[in-house]
Amino acid sequence: MLYIADIHIHSHYSIATSKASDPEHIFLAAATKGVNLVGTGDFTHPAWRKELLEKLEPDENPGFWRLRPEIEKTLREKLPGRSRNLQVSFVLSGELSSIYKKMGRVRKVHNLILMPDMESVDRLCATLEKIGNIRSDGRPILGLDSRNLLEMTLEACPEACFIPAHIWTPHFSVFGSKSGFDRIEDCYGDLTGEIYAVETGLSSDPPMNWRVSELDRYTLVSNSDAHSPEKLAREANLIDGEFSYRGLTESLKGSKSSNFRGTVEFYPEEGKYHYDGHRACNLRLTPEQSARLDGTCPVCGGKITEGVLNRVAKLADRPAGTIPEEGVARHFERLIPLIEVLAESHGAGSATKAVQRSRERLLQEIGPELFVLREAPVEEVSSVSGPVVTEAVRRNRAGEVRIEPGYDGEYGTVQIFEPGERQTSTGQMFFFEELKSPEKEPESPPVSWEKPAEPAPPAAAGGVSSDSLGKNPEPPPHIR
Repeated sequence: MLYIADIHIHSHYSIATSKASDPEHIFLAAATKGVNLVGTGDFTHPAWRKELLEKLEPDENPGFWRLRPEIEKTLREKLPGRSRNLQVSFVLSGELSSIYKKMGRVRKVHNLILMPDMESVDRLCATLEKIGNIRSDGRPILGLDSRNLLEMTLEACPEACFIPAHIWTPHFSVFGSKSGFDRIEDCYGDLTGEIYAVETGLSSDPPMNWRVSELDRYTLVSNSDAHSPEKLAREANLIDGEFSYRGLTESLKGSKSSNFRGTVEFYPEEGKYHYDGHRACNLRLTPEQSARLDGTCPVCGGKITEGVLNRVAKLADRPAGTIPEEGVARHFERLIPLIEVLAESHGAGSATKAVQRSRERLLQEIGPELFVLREAPVEEVSSVSGPVVTEAVRRNRAGEVRIEPGYDGEYGTVQIFEPGERQTSTGQMFFFEELKSPEKEPESPPVSWEKPAEPAPPAAAGGVSSDSLGKNPEPPPHIR
């Protein structure tokens, strides 16, 4: 079975999450987006486990869960078009934050854990509760070495899947520039061999990770890390295998597993830690610019946050553009979420009636969001939403976008059309005055610092330039 999986999300028990992040709304969002398997998130939180047991039951697919029939039946009646019949199951998942001292430095690492049954979860939680507080936050913070957390996880359930989360995020990850390590082994020690997948995070994508040969042995997974149902599937995994917990974990084992087909990716430049910078001073920097500043903000003298692009370059042992051998490099697609595509097409906010109506028509008449974005014939999109949306979908698929990269906790901005421009599928230019956003005071853009006496810097490592970001190169045949 070919299915889409987003296995790292959060519930309403995590800090800074939507109150709507409950099983019902997660189910509705998954079906609407086109996601067949979604993580429960936060399985260490006692109240969330109680809620899960009240609303979910074991699926007919071993190791997966589904909404209780009476709940699911009511919700399916609210779904549009093809989403109404979409298979949606849950897998028990949780993310833990480990903060501890190792090798002379304070380390802050997030890890994602999957388990096949609630008994295993209960055993792990009983052990963790002796170490720290797992009741105050859906993603608990523990003073526990990541290696020891992995050991405890496997003792509770040998079939558990342990995935280092968003491995490049500066502050909380195994390779993070602020608190991470330079090698996977330095973090997990003698148990490194028990790890077979790593999560790339929003601010990196497969080509960036291919520069680090150490990662060839791992399956590169992508998940939304959603803190609200609306953010579900901004990144996801494409899997072709048995639809069960065992099938899922077997698909992830080893970078050459033929069942793991690839990923749907956020544009990494849009991630909030892609470039270097200092948000307090509105300063965005390429790695080359940052290197000339020796890590110091020229505006205030504070520390610059090293972004993912720079950190990857420092640990890379291959040049940008390297594609590993067949079986290691997988298919990937970079996509802007549908609601953002429609908002720009209409020149209006994502919550406006025009944008919401356009989305509802597409969902009702064509199918789930990922199908619309990835596969729906452009003729069908045009018949439902007209030439402007159709051209936006086409450009999105082709990677014909412009992005101002994110930095120091600030998301990047993505642009499909130039200001005032809209194009039809025939390429004829039009200017739709009625689609323009109301005039407002322009915001001050982030400063891209440069010494006045020096010429403009070269493109960032990896060939990234804010003038032409996100263009998807034609992949070689083995990863198409």
